[in-house]
Amino acid sequence: MSPHPQDLVHAHSLSDPESFWSHQAEQLHWHKKPSRALQTYTKQLKNGISHPSFSWFPDGEISTSYNCIDRHVKAGHGTNTAIVWDSPVSGQKHHISYNQLLDEVGILAGVLRAEGVQRGDVVLVYMPMIPQALIAILAIIRLGAIHAAVFGGFAPASLAQRIDASKPRAIVTASCGIEGSKGPLNYKPFINGALEKSNHTPEKVLIWQREQSRWDPISEDKGERDWHRLVEDARKRNLRTESVPVKSSDGLYIIYTSGTTGTPKGVLREAGGHAVGLHLSIRYLFGIHPGDVMFCASDIGWVVGHSYILYAPLLAGATTVLFEGKPIGTPDAGTFWRILAEHRVNTLFTAPTALRAIRREDPESEFFKAAGQSGRLKQLKALFVAGERSEPSIVRLYQDLLDKHCAPNAQVIDNWWSSESGSPISGLALEPGAGKDFHQHAEQVSLSTKPGSAGKPMPGFDVRVVDDSGKEVSKGSMGNIVLGTPLAPTGFTTLFNDEERFYKGYLKRFNGQWIDTGDAGMIDQDGYIHVMSRSDDIINVAAHRFSTGAIEQAIASHPEIVESCVVGIPDELKGQLPFAFVTLSPADHPPSAIPDQKLLKEVQMSIREQIGAIAALGGMIQGKGMIPKTRSGKTLRRVLKELVENAVHGDSAKEVQVPATVEDAAVVEVARAKIQEYFEATAGKHRALETRAKL
Repeated sequence: MSPHPQDLVHAHSLSDPESFWSHQAEQLHWHKKPSRALQTYTKQLKNGISHPSFSWFPDGEISTSYNCIDRHVKAGHGTNTAIVWDSPVSGQKHHISYNQLLDEVGILAGVLRAEGVQRGDVVLVYMPMIPQALIAILAIIRLGAIHAAVFGGFAPASLAQRIDASKPRAIVTASCGIEGSKGPLNYKPFINGALEKSNHTPEKVLIWQREQSRWDPISEDKGERDWHRLVEDARKRNLRTESVPVKSSDGLYIIYTSGTTGTPKGVLREAGGHAVGLHLSIRYLFGIHPGDVMFCASDIGWVVGHSYILYAPLLAGATTVLFEGKPIGTPDAGTFWRILAEHRVNTLFTAPTALRAIRREDPESEFFKAAGQSGRLKQLKALFVAGERSEPSIVRLYQDLLDKHCAPNAQVIDNWWSSESGSPISGLALEPGAGKDFHQHAEQVSLSTKPGSAGKPMPGFDVRVVDDSGKEVSKGSMGNIVLGTPLAPTGFTTLFNDEERFYKGYLKRFNGQWIDTGDAGMIDQDGYIHVMSRSDDIINVAAHRFSTGAIEQAIASHPEIVESCVVGIPDELKGQLPFAFVTLSPADHPPSAIPDQKLLKEVQMSIREQIGAIAALGGMIQGKGMIPKTRSGKTLRRVLKELVENAVHGDSAKEVQVPATVEDAAVVEVARAKIQEYFEATAGKHRALETRAKL
């Protein structure tokens, strides 16, 4: 059988990156065209350590703002819709054309320049999901400045960390965000609290006043500025700014990946590689072209939202849907499907967590079926999921719905990536017949979905699985997922102002041979990547290594279970035992934390059949609203693990470390109560565990 076009494209990108990426670069506008695509070299650190490094389009100069807006306007597409803002939490909708976007961005860039922002400066963006957030980012990069994205609503201490780390010249913010059905969340206490805690003081704070809650008074003596008033004044004076090109290797934005302890890691994205890599991915993987509509249900504070709400759709000349709301409760579990139908969305990108939440509220998918039966979803050609592992049951459920109600051959496509990669590392391309000449598609049949896998590698990403010594393991074997260098052009090359931490965090473990992703999994015989868990979520049961993801997959195959989370619990005999938290469908959920013996037996049988008897659970708790997550939808397994270990030691009330990124801290206390109830009710069963742990 001849190789599939996606395999051929990937092989081409690795075997001849110069020709492959040079062709992709030609699709964009360069103020100074690069003479080559790739430069590799050895980077020397101050402590005498060296490691391989790389740079994309090293002598090119580019403006991402120009490529996102001006390029399309000059091509005659200015009247096309660039942004659809859909805000059920505020009851507002708004369409912005490329012409209007160019006008707004040009004026705000002029305002920022007048307020002291220059090329190379950092501007911190702390915004809700409103059009001004996208306008602000595009205006910042129009000046050749760098933006640092921080999720709106972050606590003052976490925001202060990011202010000190990025040292912004200015902050752009709004008077409030709107937290779903909870109503307005005032940002003033967060900003002021962060500025009191931080050592660095930005010169200016630009504030967009929202009608739901105003920031009063504006203290100009403290550098606060009324954003709307400044823009209106600039418009009267026709104060506008053209795009400022930067070097391809110059920073475009900083996005932080952690910060619960110590200094947060700032991933620095380079301008040229970012634009080229995203422009390819939006067409090749997501199948989006000029005039298409993409709905990425994320937040601009996360790398997914940054990439596929803002940059990629606008680079493609498409329409992006900016959504301010939640998948449930604003007003119901049908809000996503209403948006798909109303705005004629071609591709949806969301997190598995959102789909689980919708499934819990609407277990029979009545809202989806209602939208589909009206024929209003026929234009939807793909549902992309990423953010954490997608259990096969969710993939199968939505694939069945797509088969019945959406475009022919519509697919659910899991894809895997990180803040560091900047774009998907793996997936199933909707338009795989790219080859060297992207617009001459030899074949447009996507590879088949394998529920539980994250597809095959994307162009430029050399994905391997190795053991703890860095040696590649055989196909189908579990190990550490690593990446060869150079990364695809969207990938990071360093951390902002912290080259040594970059080396220690990503290269040192495997002596510079591989970049450590921190994920564990396998590559199967067909070349599909299975990301099972984080490397530190591996459970060692009697010298057998199991990923929490594999066990969760087996548990979630039970028809009554809509979500599961597995952590390790101490055991003297086997080292660790898997311990599960499960959420049942609303109709089947009893109030007790203790599962029915029939349910537990059926779950254990699923684990035995799919993994083996050695992976049998050491316990299982059932309950609603007890699995804590980050705002981006990732399950906080470490929090649950710490709570369980405290309970094993007889100290259920002990405080645990909860990261600032938690979506709802109250969930942690629900989990604590459920764990305490469970261990009190099963004291005899777990007394031995407690004794062994103390020894």
